[in-house]
Amino acid sequence: MSVGEVVGIDRLIADVEELIRCESPSGDLDAVARSAEVVAALGERVLGVGPERIVIDGRTHLRWRFGEPRVLLLGHHDTVWPVGSLETHPFAVRDGVLRGPGCFDMKTGVAMALHAVAALPDRDGVSILITGDEELGSPTSKELITAEADRCSAVLVLEAAAEGGHLKIARKGVSLYRVVVTGRAAHAGLEPERGVNASIEAAHLVLAVAALGDADAGTTVTPTLLRSGSTTNTVPADAEFAVDVRVRTVAEQDRVEAAMRALLPRTPGALVRIDGGPNRPPMETSSSAALFARARDIAERLDLTPFDGVAVGGASDGNFTAGLGVPTLDGLGAVGGGAHADDEHVEVDMIAQRLALLETLVVEVLAGEGA
Repeated sequence: MSVGEVVGIDRLIADVEELIRCESPSGDLDAVARSAEVVAALGERVLGVGPERIVIDGRTHLRWRFGEPRVLLLGHHDTVWPVGSLETHPFAVRDGVLRGPGCFDMKTGVAMALHAVAALPDRDGVSILITGDEELGSPTSKELITAEADRCSAVLVLEAAAEGGHLKIARKGVSLYRVVVTGRAAHAGLEPERGVNASIEAAHLVLAVAALGDADAGTTVTPTLLRSGSTTNTVPADAEFAVDVRVRTVAEQDRVEAAMRALLPRTPGALVRIDGGPNRPPMETSSSAALFARARDIAERLDLTPFDGVAVGGASDGNFTAGLGVPTLDGLGAVGGGAHADDEHVEVDMIAQRLALLETLVVEVLAGEGA
C-alpha cells in the first residue's frame, strides 16, 4: 500500500469539520450525548454499519466490532473545550493547516480510525472504541476499555502524535489525590488559641507532599488546587488541596501511594483524610516495542516521513491497556500541535501518511506479523 492509494482526504476533512462543529466538553452530558450521535452517524456512513451505544452513568460510548476482536482502535470524542469555543476558535483550513477546538485532541484521530477501518480489505478481528470521558480520567469507560483490550493482541491509540509527528511509546502513569484537613473554628481575634487551624496544617502537608517528587526517577508530585477557610476573621475549620502525580514506573507509583497514605497531621487536634489514588498505570516502553518496530518498518517501506518514538508526561487510555500487558502503541492520530491551547492545529498533508501507516499496521497485526 502506498500513500497514493489513500483516497478521500477531502471527505475525511469534511467529516472532521462535522465532528468539531458538534462541541463536546467532557463535563456536559448533553453535549457529549449529541457528539456521540454525530460520531455514530458518521461511522455508519463511513463503515456501512452503526455502532453499539454504551451508556454508563449518562455518558455515551460507542463500539464497532467486526468479528471476534483481535486489534482495538481506541479514541475519544470528548474535549476540554466548552460550548461556545467555536465562536472564538472557528473551524478553518488555511495553508495546509486545519484548526478548530478539539481538532488535534482528538477529533481528527476519530475520523482517521473510521476511515482506516473502512479501507481495510478485511475488517474481521477489528474493534473500534470511541469513549466520551477520557479528558476526565475515563471514570465510566475504564472497565469498558480494559475489557475490550483484554480480548485483543494489540491496541492502537488514535491520540495525536507527539511534537514533530513522533509516536508515543511511553506515557507516565497518573495518580490523583485530594487531601482533606479538618480543624476547629474559632474567632481569629478574640480566642484563636481555641481553634485548630486547618490552613496551617494544610501548609505543612503541601510541603510534605511536594517533597515526594523524585526528579531523577522522573516522578513529579504537584499540589495544585487549594482551598481553605470561610471568612477572614475565623480560624479555618477545614482545608483541602489536590495533588497531581506523574510516574514512569509502577514501582514509583506504589511508592508515592504508600507515602500519601502514611501522611499524618502535625497540628494537634487536626484530622487528615486522603481521597483518590492511582488513576492510570504507566505505559512503559516494553508494551510498545514490538508495535513501534513494526510501524517504523512500515514507514520505511511506504517511504513515509520518518518518525521516532518518545516518552511523554501526559496519560491516555493507552495507559490502561498497556497496564494489562496488551501491546499498545499511541500517538497514531493527527500530526500537529497545541492540544488544549489556542493554537491547536493539524497538519493536513500528514493525514494521508498516517492513514497509510495505520491501515498497514492493522493489516499486519491481524495477519500475525505485528504484536
